[in-house]
Amino acid sequence: MDSPRSPIQPPTYGNLITVLSIDGGGIRGIIPATILVFLESQLQKLDGEEARLADYFDVIAGTSTGGLITAMLGAPNAQNRPLFAAKDIKNFYLDHCPIIFPQDSSPFAPASKLVKALVGPNYDGKYLHDLVKEKLGHTRLHQTLTNVVIPTFDIKRLQPTIFSSYEVKQNPSIDALLSDICIGTSAAPTYLPAHQFEIKDSTGRVTREFNLIDGGVAANNPALVAMNEVTKEIMRGSPDFFPIKANDYSRFMVLSLGTGSPKFEDKYDAHDAAKWGMLGWLTGHGSGTPLIDVFTHASADMVDFHLSTLFTALHSQHNYLRIQDDNLVGDVSSMDLATEENLKNLVKVGEDLLKKPVTTVNLETGHLEPYENYHGTNQEALIRLAETLSKEKRLRDMRSPIGRLAAENKFTN
Repeated sequence: MDSPRSPIQPPTYGNLITVLSIDGGGIRGIIPATILVFLESQLQKLDGEEARLADYFDVIAGTSTGGLITAMLGAPNAQNRPLFAAKDIKNFYLDHCPIIFPQDSSPFAPASKLVKALVGPNYDGKYLHDLVKEKLGHTRLHQTLTNVVIPTFDIKRLQPTIFSSYEVKQNPSIDALLSDICIGTSAAPTYLPAHQFEIKDSTGRVTREFNLIDGGVAANNPALVAMNEVTKEIMRGSPDFFPIKANDYSRFMVLSLGTGSPKFEDKYDAHDAAKWGMLGWLTGHGSGTPLIDVFTHASADMVDFHLSTLFTALHSQHNYLRIQDDNLVGDVSSMDLATEENLKNLVKVGEDLLKKPVTTVNLETGHLEPYENYHGTNQEALIRLAETLSKEKRLRDMRSPIGRLAAENKFTN
């Protein structure tokens, strides 16, 4: 299968394997989107206005709303450049989330939401489905400009299904439309309907059927999944990774972006949960859905625990940057309260998060604490990361035959 040439030369010509990971979280995806606007602006200061995130990351991974951002960053336009700049994605959330998640302002809204939770998903997803299909068109998994990894969960097989640029080279039966992958990974139970589609070969024969729900069931924080996909590719003997060893995790440079979690005092407690039946676990209190919140946050935190320990053990703490806010209170902790005011408040959360100190997870308490060995704010850490990414890209361009040829052509023209 033919695919667009990656805007980034393979890791075999550089020193690092660069990974961008984006958690799931509904409308809270606007938080990492805001952070990515800042990172891309720093790369543009270094390398010009046409610089895009897909030019610097070997793999971009995303779950649910993070999967949508991943597809938007990696999909090509007619000029074979990224379809969306980071600033376009933030505007996408502001413009379309109020229609994707229409709000009922009537006095009967709470009762209506309860009834919907009992008989079907809160939203029909039609606008989201049409919008994603319009924006991503006929682009398939193998056509992304850099490697992408998007987890989903197949409820018919009762197992995770990982849509991976690395795996699709070995298994064409997962070469789905990016639009179908995005609809599947964002189909959060109780919020949006499950998504069914088929892959057909050139003769029209069905080669695989998918019955997908939200990837957060499998990996709400997909950073570890992305690293596993890279490791498998190295073990296959891919020339893109020579002479990197499969267990050389110190070569990874990982930026992991969360979508926020409620403040400790604003979470659930056993006193309330002890009284819940199925209805209580689906509705809880306020704007949250306890069952969904529990498995998505548990999944994300476990990955953070693991990677924090791994990079610390390798004395490579600075190769892993996790940006997350665990102090969301009230409306901003909702996954679907898409009012104009709340969306603007979520942008503010992202902007404020840039000014906060770099944190690391306390493996005993689970709380985020200032990282003593990583001085400065998240904004300062991202500026340093941009410099590292820019140097890595230039190094690969200098060492690779394709990069040298492109540079020579640019110079002679």
